[in-house]
Amino acid sequence: MEGLLSRWQRNRRERNPLCSVVVVAAGSARRMEGIDKILTPLGELPVLVHTLGVFQDCPRVAEIVVVTREDLLVEIGRLCREYGMDKVTKVIVGGAERIHSVRAGLREVRPDAELIAIHDGARPLVTGELVLETIARAGETGAAAPAIPITDTIKRAEGDLAVETVDRTDLRAVQTPQIFQADLIRAAVQKALEDGEVLTDDCGAVERLGMKVSLTRGSRENIKITTPFDLLLGEAILEQRAGGVL
Repeated sequence: MEGLLSRWQRNRRERNPLCSVVVVAAGSARRMEGIDKILTPLGELPVLVHTLGVFQDCPRVAEIVVVTREDLLVEIGRLCREYGMDKVTKVIVGGAERIHSVRAGLREVRPDAELIAIHDGARPLVTGELVLETIARAGETGAAAPAIPITDTIKRAEGDLAVETVDRTDLRAVQTPQIFQADLIRAAVQKALEDGEVLTDDCGAVERLGMKVSLTRGSRENIKITTPFDLLLGEAILEQRAGGVL
């Protein structure tokens, strides 16, 4: 796989290759008390519209493929038209697990894409600056993802007993978008599926091939909406941004 990456780095036609984006928005609403998190309002817009808008406005993004549940196809298509998301080329049905949805998206990305970003549809507060920085690093190294240091004390538990304090010095919480050389992530996801691995992290698929992922500067604002509390936090972040505080 290193040979594949080396050939890509040598043969790139341009120093700043454009990037296709797969937005994964096929999850259930189990932790949202029945609320569909990607369609619920955040500020004045649905969560997914915030998410797509960042990539719509990014000059390095060539296209967006949205992967979602079958029951949301029509509504998401309507939102894309209503809010002028013309970089969204396809809205498709995902799979039972996240990795199956990622594979579905990878299959629909344009064949000449040099970089592919994979982003959680429920991370609506990612910034254009973070996206551009991660695209640039992926263009240099073949694989990059934003991450932030762990600040809480981490315990390893057995049942409800803490048995060990884990050294957090080298620990990072990895966010999305996770961005890769196109052939690399396609091969990595396919190999993971062939091996029966159900991964929740796309970097993990690449790491299984022995590749290193470069970590860029993440943001504590780049939260994932998974619970009603996250919506409250997201609203607070939007208000602070509107007031020029963040």
